Amino acid sequence: MKTAQNSLRYVNLVRMLWALITLSAIVATYVDTASRGPVLPMNFFGYFTIQSNLVVVVVGLIAGGIGLAKGASVPRWVVGLRALASVCMVVVGLIYLTLLAPLGAAGGVPLPWANWVMHIIGPLVVIADWLLARDRRFLSYAVVPLLLVYPLLWTGVVLVRGATDGWVPYPFLSPEQGYATVALYVFCIAVLFAGIAFLVLAYGRRGRHRDVQLEIH
Repeated sequence: MKTAQNSLRYVNLVRMLWALITLSAIVATYVDTASRGPVLPMNFFGYFTIQSNLVVVVVGLIAGGIGLAKGASVPRWVVGLRALASVCMVVVGLIYLTLLAPLGAAGGVPLPWANWVMHIIGPLVVIADWLLARDRRFLSYAVVPLLLVYPLLWTGVVLVRGATDGWVPYPFLSPEQGYATVALYVFCIAVLFAGIAFLVLAYGRRGRHRDVQLEIH
């Protein structure tokens, strides 16, 4: 029991530490971008990578802080936030490796070490946390649509901006490709999000991980 509690304490400290590392990568990217010209906040923070890593920062600090205070007995909404961060970061990693890196696109993170933090190491850290940490409570599959609200809203805003001011964060969403191609990408990404959200919740629903706060007093 004591060993499990100590392990969770270290897990929560790591969550908070990674949140600070991620925040430093975002700040460094902003400073690096500003050093080469004016930065438009709507554009800089319009990247899904930047937004998702900000989610990691917020969730890491919240989950880590509450976890340190309450041990394994964390509120279900905190677990829901961790699930959202996991889904977003898995998609960030997959999209970067399959669609952006082959094109030589930095995806809004031109600073090499920050790019590694946000596009590669970050997704691995977040999903490892979800898969290995045991302070996770049972979440219903009804949560899947809730996990899709944010990415769908982001996609809608990007499509509107692409059609109006012409700015898009990623080349595969550019209207110049034709809206049929963009629609295909959007459909595939939506399916990817839904599939990953389902898998994330399915793993969390495994019997031995349900309401682990009952195992540690």
